[in-house]
Amino acid sequence: MNIVVAVKQIPDLQQIRIRDRRPVLDYVPCVLGDIDKSALEAAVELKESVQGRVIVVSAGNGEIEDTVKEALAAGGDEAVLVEDDTLADADSSVVAKVLAAAIRKIDDVGVILFGEGSADNYSGRVVSAVAADLGYPQVGYAKQIEVDGPLARVTRSLEDSDEIIEVPLPAVISVVSEIKEPRIPSVTSILKARKKPKAIYRLDDLGIEIPSGKNITTISNLAPVSERKGIVVKSVDELVKILKSERRLER
Repeated sequence: MNIVVAVKQIPDLQQIRIRDRRPVLDYVPCVLGDIDKSALEAAVELKESVQGRVIVVSAGNGEIEDTVKEALAAGGDEAVLVEDDTLADADSSVVAKVLAAAIRKIDDVGVILFGEGSADNYSGRVVSAVAADLGYPQVGYAKQIEVDGPLARVTRSLEDSDEIIEVPLPAVISVVSEIKEPRIPSVTSILKARKKPKAIYRLDDLGIEIPSGKNITTISNLAPVSERKGIVVKSVDELVKILKSERRLER
């Protein structure tokens, strides 16, 4: 039984600058999201019990191959990639269709893992759309996964409790970040990742066309308004007086 982990290339959040309340993405490199790394770590530990392989699936622009090397270094056994520059600006409905088509290219799929949301927009729409496209059951907010024959026993992290459910395989499961602590790949693992097998598809190979219009449009993406007053204080007493006047400090 193979375990599929879907990962997304996102801009490195640590290097994004804000200008006029808008993110500046120029020259920002692509990386894997932290929740995707947690899902990958869960898959790596799970594969020992199912005696399968961890297959990383992703879709993106021409940089996707370099981005996924990080996942292969962290324990992925091979990768199935869909590469097309138009996917960099595709909405979630298109990405879900592409990922589902790529997963169909993989034999003996038992568990398909996603992070509960991508680190860039955190919509969580792709998970359900992929499950619906494949016709597989879906489980969300997983904090622990055990495979027992044709079933997966999943512990879900809810707001005020944990829920344990069983789901028949194959199934799509989205995980919370605390499911596993991502490992830091060693230098040896990074070097070995270059030689791990990768299957690269184009949209034409999957028979998918990007529609001219978008089903989902982002109206705005603005940083919160900064209300810094820039008040200069010359002493501690002056600072205390200002804080008290604004009721930010108890009298």
